[in-house]
Amino acid sequence: MNIINSTEADIPDIFRLYRLATEFQQVKFPENQWPEFEHELVATEVAEQRQFKLLIDNQIACIWAITYRDPQIWEEADNDPSVYIHRIATNPAFRGNNFVKIIVEWAKDFAKAQNKQYIRMDTCGYNEKLINHYSHCGFDFLGIKKLKNTSNLPAHYHNADVCFFEIKL
Repeated sequence: MNIINSTEADIPDIFRLYRLATEFQQVKFPENQWPEFEHELVATEVAEQRQFKLLIDNQIACIWAITYRDPQIWEEADNDPSVYIHRIATNPAFRGNNFVKIIVEWAKDFAKAQNKQYIRMDTCGYNEKLINHYSHCGFDFLGIKKLKNTSNLPAHYHNADVCFFEIKL
C-alpha cells in the first residue's frame, strides 16, 4: 500500500471513480449524490499536489483531495490552521478495506508536517451510518447545519444539510 500524489495521467481514472461513487450513492443514499465535478477543479488539485491516491498492487484503490482553506463551508472556523479532506472515492474492487481510517492516519502526519491543528471533513445530507463510520475513524461529529453562501460550491451543497467532522491534533 502506498499513498502518493495523483498525476495528470490519473485524471481519467479519478473521474471514473467519481462516476462509480455517484452510482453507489444513488443506490445507498438516493436523497443526496455528488454532481459531475468540473475537469478544471480536479486538474487544479492535481497541479497543486492536493489530489491523492492510495495504490495497492499499482492499482488506484482510493482517491481524495485536500484543501487548506474552506471558508464557504467552515465560515469563521476556516481561520483555524486546518487540512480539509474532500471527495473520498473508493475503487469498487477495493471496498471494505476501511480506507477512511488509513486516510486519517496519513492526514495526521501530513497535517502535522504542514503545521496544521485540525483535520476536517464534511458531508452533505443526514446519514447516521456515515456519521457513525467517520466517528469510528477518529473524527468528532460537530453537528449539522445549512450553509449561508453556496454560490461557488458544487451543486450538492446547495440547500443541503451539511455534517461537520473534525480531528484536533
